[in-house]
Amino acid sequence: MSLAAYCVICCRRIGTSIPPLKSITYWRDIRNIIKFTGSLILGGSLFLTYEILALKKSLTLDTQVVEREKMKSYIYLQTVSLDKRENYGITYQARKELHKAVRNLLATSAKILRGPFADTFSTVDVEDHECAVWLLLRKSQSGDRAARLQAVQEMSETHHWQDYQYRIIAQACDLRTLIGLARSKESDLRFFLPPPPLPSLKEDSSIEEELRQLLASLPQTELDECIQYFTSLALSESSQSLAAQKGGLWCFGGNGLPYAESFGEVPSATVEMFCLEALVKHSEISTHCDKIEANGGLQLLQRLYQLHKDCPKVQRNIMRIIGNMALNEHLHSTIVRSGWVSILAEAMKSQRIMEASHAARTLANLDRETMQEKYQDGVYVLHPQYRTSQPIKADVLFIHGLMGAAFKTWRQQDTEQVLTEKILEDEGRYTTCWPKTWLARDCPALRIISVEYDTSLSDWRTRCPMERKSIAFRSNELLRKLRAAGVGDRPVIWVSHSMGGLLVKKMLLEASKKPEMSAVINNTRGIIFYSVPHHGSHLAEYSVNIRYLLFPSLEVKELSKDSPALKTLQDDFLEFAKDKNFQVLNFVETLPTYIGSMIKLHVVPVESADLGIGDLIPVDVDHLNICKPKKKDAFLYQRTLQFICETLAKDLEN
Repeated sequence: MSLAAYCVICCRRIGTSIPPLKSITYWRDIRNIIKFTGSLILGGSLFLTYEILALKKSLTLDTQVVEREKMKSYIYLQTVSLDKRENYGITYQARKELHKAVRNLLATSAKILRGPFADTFSTVDVEDHECAVWLLLRKSQSGDRAARLQAVQEMSETHHWQDYQYRIIAQACDLRTLIGLARSKESDLRFFLPPPPLPSLKEDSSIEEELRQLLASLPQTELDECIQYFTSLALSESSQSLAAQKGGLWCFGGNGLPYAESFGEVPSATVEMFCLEALVKHSEISTHCDKIEANGGLQLLQRLYQLHKDCPKVQRNIMRIIGNMALNEHLHSTIVRSGWVSILAEAMKSQRIMEASHAARTLANLDRETMQEKYQDGVYVLHPQYRTSQPIKADVLFIHGLMGAAFKTWRQQDTEQVLTEKILEDEGRYTTCWPKTWLARDCPALRIISVEYDTSLSDWRTRCPMERKSIAFRSNELLRKLRAAGVGDRPVIWVSHSMGGLLVKKMLLEASKKPEMSAVINNTRGIIFYSVPHHGSHLAEYSVNIRYLLFPSLEVKELSKDSPALKTLQDDFLEFAKDKNFQVLNFVETLPTYIGSMIKLHVVPVESADLGIGDLIPVDVDHLNICKPKKKDAFLYQRTLQFICETLAKDLEN
């Protein structure tokens, strides 16, 4: 407008000027117009050039930044100037509108040309694989559950990304996605950030002292006698006093706290182990889990876990505590933030069955996206341990017997061993757990669960001196845990060894009396008994070995042939099983078993292993190896597999 006004004034001056000076004035005005117009055009050209270059820079991804990002562990964010004059001035608004117009133009042209310019990322110029990372992240946080699950599966199956792309997912994903990746078999461990730095220990303090302080901070009233026992022991003793008072080495096994009668220096981890055993019991109480978390227990346990990487027994107890805490959904976010998911994801890939199974239990309790069941302490899923698209149509439950365990009882047959608690000390000799490997491979549509509970031959070697758990007590405890794990929602086959068979019988009888447990009875299809003493065992009668059987434990006493409770259990269950038409398969040993170095005993005679219904098959092995096939094509395994497949034939077809 100023240019037009100036031209009008010049024209008027030319028209009204004196005739002799007309030509001179005319050219002077023309020169002025040219100077003004040229300056305006030049300035405008420079402004447009600057804006175009600025726009190009904003739309181009700096490759140097990408290279630097690969070496970093954080995500770059676009910085915004804090200068309000720059952000809200006329220049800023003009640039904003210009950039918006160009972006719309680029997006429209890309759609017309069917280019890869995604609308979600219309602010940057990136490659297709870069878009995939953010698209999967966005999809993983969708309101559609199916879309979220698909996004996690696609992430876990991706193995061609660069390190920084995995870190982007690790930092930007939410809790559900992170846990889903940890429970996906093919997931790359780069999806999981290392745990955050642990707080420093207090001055003049040790991990042992920190553990004792954590234990002392927990409520000490209205506790089970065994919780009180372990808590009192851990708080009142130090490693030095234990060495002086006990004069030997205490070591924790998967089933107990056996006393090794050997003199020597007490390891520094002794009191820590007592504290952990007490914390395992405390963690079974929800309110105590809150206290453990509030007092820094998650970080302290993580420090202890990293410190004892070469001690599976310590790590196992820590995993049990975290798994119990994961039963409380309000603690899930805290467990994830403390960095435990990365530790669990790594443990899931371990070749050690116990380590992987403990991690699988904890992650399953954390995974509320795909899991409704909750796995309490002692209940372990052997298959499937990861998320799977394979529909699960039936459950097979493994219940070990006297001095057994959830994993070692079901290993392949190995070298001859004696029936003493020294077996617990040598975990390195354990071979494959055949239900997890062979059975899961032959019947992938099964959920395979193994249960663990504590037993002992003698009261001298019980985990807790005050603990007196009868078969009736244990059966109710296990039945409650199994129902929480969803047992009864599908067809079930029970597989039991020795005293475990008596527990199965008692559990089924108890379930038949409780309306809320009716599903367990209605879905029970069959039972396999490996040398179960339905009519008692000679084990309780052999008290000649003062070291092992001078004071038989309650479990051993209940196996006595003249036990009234055992006879009542047999009579009631036989009638019940016939009425329900349960399918039954019985195996029985024919060889004696060495107990210690002095006793050679036929633990379960053929006549005692005869339930009264179902096939009874004698096998030339001892009591320990009756449930341990030598190899996959061995008769023991093949006959077991045949029974499972035939009994569940209709259920597996549906």
